[in-house]
Amino acid sequence: MDLAQEEPAGDGEMEELVRVSTANIPNGENHLQRTHFPGMVRKKAYIFDGLGNYYNKEWDLAEGSGQEFCWYHVELPKGKQKLSQSAQYLIDVLCPPLKLQDILSLVSNGPFCGHVDGALVFRVNSPGPPSSNFTFRLAARVTENSVITISLGRVPRLGFSPVGQSLLSEIPSIESPSYHRGERNEGSGIVIREHVLEFLLTMNHSEEADNPVPKSVSNLVVHIIDTHMDHLQDVVTKLEMELDSVELELDRGGFALKKEMLDDRRFPKMHLNLQRLLQVIAHGEQVFPRVKEKCSSKHWFASEDIGSLEELIGRLRRLKENVGFLANRVTAIQAGLDSWQSEQINRKLYYLSFLSIIFLPLSVITGVFGMNVGGVPWTVQKDPALKDGFRNVMGLCLVMLLLVLLCFIFPVLYSRLTAWLRRRSLKRTWSHNRRSFLKRTIGLQERGGYLRI
Repeated sequence: MDLAQEEPAGDGEMEELVRVSTANIPNGENHLQRTHFPGMVRKKAYIFDGLGNYYNKEWDLAEGSGQEFCWYHVELPKGKQKLSQSAQYLIDVLCPPLKLQDILSLVSNGPFCGHVDGALVFRVNSPGPPSSNFTFRLAARVTENSVITISLGRVPRLGFSPVGQSLLSEIPSIESPSYHRGERNEGSGIVIREHVLEFLLTMNHSEEADNPVPKSVSNLVVHIIDTHMDHLQDVVTKLEMELDSVELELDRGGFALKKEMLDDRRFPKMHLNLQRLLQVIAHGEQVFPRVKEKCSSKHWFASEDIGSLEELIGRLRRLKENVGFLANRVTAIQAGLDSWQSEQINRKLYYLSFLSIIFLPLSVITGVFGMNVGGVPWTVQKDPALKDGFRNVMGLCLVMLLLVLLCFIFPVLYSRLTAWLRRRSLKRTWSHNRRSFLKRTIGLQERGGYLRI
């Protein structure tokens, strides 16, 4: 009887999960009660009227009606969290109305493009560590009147801001010590500091205030993919600038700088980051053509936006070629450093071999005269006729040392001697030709004739 009354623990947990998920609570109240990670993700919600205007809206995950469409964007934190933790963040902010299969299709690693529960879902999530600047994750769920996107960290120019707040529309001025940050003088414009200019030079796009407001869902999808491409281009541009500065440092630097770069493994790390970037681009090459193919069958996706997707795919291919060129440059620089390191090792080994060649004959001589056997010359200590034995051994060592040095110096002396003889013969030939030329010239001048060429 006791065994019949007991229930398995797993079934009890499943019943409790079902009770929580099927509770008779409105969607909005249920969503507010299940916010278990407040402040862990950034959320943005916009509604577009289809006429070029947009408004901020509350986070209710509702779809638009008529020409109106909504966009909900989630920014996952760039930290050391696991993939399951990111899935919990998305469940916290997107469920309901999204289901578990929607969350898994958005947060999983790798490329994907397909229909999930009637919506078009695509993602380009690289499997690298989330804290790395070369790990990119972008996923989107597209329906006729709503778009939900997830990104890892902030994507530049992805959102929208009011017109007139763009820094690029200001008249710049040169920084001087008397100016303060953001100070504006009459007729001079706003002061742009040097670090701000360095940041803007790495950007290949405008700011959020300059974004054209999409008038349809297809415009919004093109905008999302375009900003992803701009983000990749920014990283590539920053890598190019860093690589140029490193090459200049290597040209000007010496032994210490090259040794430091080899010890820090700077170029292998850069090469690894480029491989991660190539992986992200390869995911885009797999996903975006399929997105264009699936969107071309949608009646609400404009034909001109299909052409824009085709242009973005071509731009992605060109970006892949550029990253390949950077990888080749990094490989060439690393090969140069490796050859320099090998040269330094060979030079040290050369010096060591030179010393061993010098002292090897001397050690043989001292070993021979140090043997405790009879018949070794100059080894009798009490014989007055052999009192100069030590001097003779030192003289023999000196002669052997001079012979060894002569073997090393002879090639250099021979090359110098041959070069001197060659220069002397050339000088003698030139002087002889010059005397013969002068004789012919003087003779022709006396006869009043012409010089035959």
